[in-house]
Amino acid sequence: MLNIQSYVSLKPYNTFRIGATTRYWVDINHEEDLQTLLQLTEFADSPKLILGGGSNILLCQNFDGLVIKMNIQGIEMLREDDSHIYLKAGAGVNWHELVQFCVQQGYAGMENLSLIPGTVGAAPMQNIGAYGVELEQVFESLTAMHIVTGEKQTFNHSDCAFGYRESIFKRELKGQYIITSVTFQLDKHPTFHTRYGAIQETLSEMGITDSNLSIKSISEAVIRIRRSKLPDPAQIGNAGSFFKNPEISKDQFEAIQNQYPTLPGYPIGDNIVKVPAGWLIEQAGWKGYRSGDAGVHAKQALVLVNYGNATGNEIIDLAKQIQESVLAKFGISISPEVNVI
Repeated sequence: MLNIQSYVSLKPYNTFRIGATTRYWVDINHEEDLQTLLQLTEFADSPKLILGGGSNILLCQNFDGLVIKMNIQGIEMLREDDSHIYLKAGAGVNWHELVQFCVQQGYAGMENLSLIPGTVGAAPMQNIGAYGVELEQVFESLTAMHIVTGEKQTFNHSDCAFGYRESIFKRELKGQYIITSVTFQLDKHPTFHTRYGAIQETLSEMGITDSNLSIKSISEAVIRIRRSKLPDPAQIGNAGSFFKNPEISKDQFEAIQNQYPTLPGYPIGDNIVKVPAGWLIEQAGWKGYRSGDAGVHAKQALVLVNYGNATGNEIIDLAKQIQESVLAKFGISISPEVNVI
């Protein structure tokens, strides 16, 4: 039976710890609960906000609608072949717990995505990624329900139109579907991804060489790096990386690098280079900046933080100042990865 509550504080349910409220709230623990909810005529015209771990949203106002908290659990092995394991997980499963389950079982592919906050259902929406790996590399399919019709639909890899921190669910189908489960294709024979960021250096510090490299050691290295650079949302409100890493032309990259020789870049194809937004923000002088309770983290300039009582609007105002500053200094536009509500 559905328990629909009124005027619920969203502060415990978003990692920025912004003190907004919602007019209505409901927990969804099973697909059947969601089907029942979507049949209720009194909420048919209400705005709806689908909430997983609340780790990728910035609330700038109270929500005058229905927050649907997706708690569907369960991890199930569907099938396997000579090369792959196919694993289905409920939308409410904690992402890092799923990654650790796969690492413990020896299922390869997710280890570089360790310690990313959030839930399984939110992961495909923005094609989460870290340290040279993106979700789409382990994605097989997902199931979702249409918010208006309640119809259940399966989306395969090509249906999702994945891009860098993008999918069809952030563009053409935004606000139209609620993801209930995701199926992953994991490898029995791992391909190690250790070239991005500080992974190789951290592995060396851990005493790991090519001879004893494993998905477990890569996961542990990623966890060490993230914990050393990123604030714990339980201690300081934040949503992890606030901005996407911009992609610029090779010519533009070389022109900027002539002026700033230490500018890092990661080639994507022949003519595109991905530039770390954190480096740009730090060079523009924002690292460690604080205005009231809104600030830029002292160890990672890519992370905007709420030191206590910052509002969503104060965070977004800071973000706009940073965008303008980076554009003025480097001629590069950076855009938020976080969803502003």
